[in-house]
Amino acid sequence: MAGQLLELPPLDPTSRWLLMGAVAVTIVYAVVRPMMRKKDPLARPRLPASLSDHRSVEREMSNLLVELSEMARQITGQLDTRAAKLELLIREADEKIARLGASTGPPSPSPYAMTAEKPRVEREPEPEPRIDPAHAEVYSLADQGRSPREIAAQLSRPDGEIELILALRSAR
Repeated sequence: MAGQLLELPPLDPTSRWLLMGAVAVTIVYAVVRPMMRKKDPLARPRLPASLSDHRSVEREMSNLLVELSEMARQITGQLDTRAAKLELLIREADEKIARLGASTGPPSPSPYAMTAEKPRVEREPEPEPRIDPAHAEVYSLADQGRSPREIAAQLSRPDGEIELILALRSAR
């Protein structure tokens, strides 16, 4: 019986070549098909990063650090400006309180006070501040319509300092 299965009827040369071609295509398909399957990209081993990848990451980190320091400088300048404005407002409030206290006269002693009253020391009004020559230069450039950044570049001074000087000028 096994002999009958292996025996093939005689084939003409064209049929024989077609049969061998079909067998060859089947073998090639069986070999190539497993290679054609999509593989999970996470399953493959990671290759070590190249030097250019390292430099690219290093460059990006440097850029981020520069941006961060620039932002910190801007925030510091804004905080300095606001702190100076706050100090000026506090000083003005103290002066107004002193003027109000001077206009109403000395306070009447409380009947419940048990300690001797300390003599009141009147504050002299602060003289008008003189304009610093370094500030005068900044003020004149600002009056010409220059931006704080342009003034800082021309005078080789930090932007935050110029913004503070101009903010203090407008607060007067």
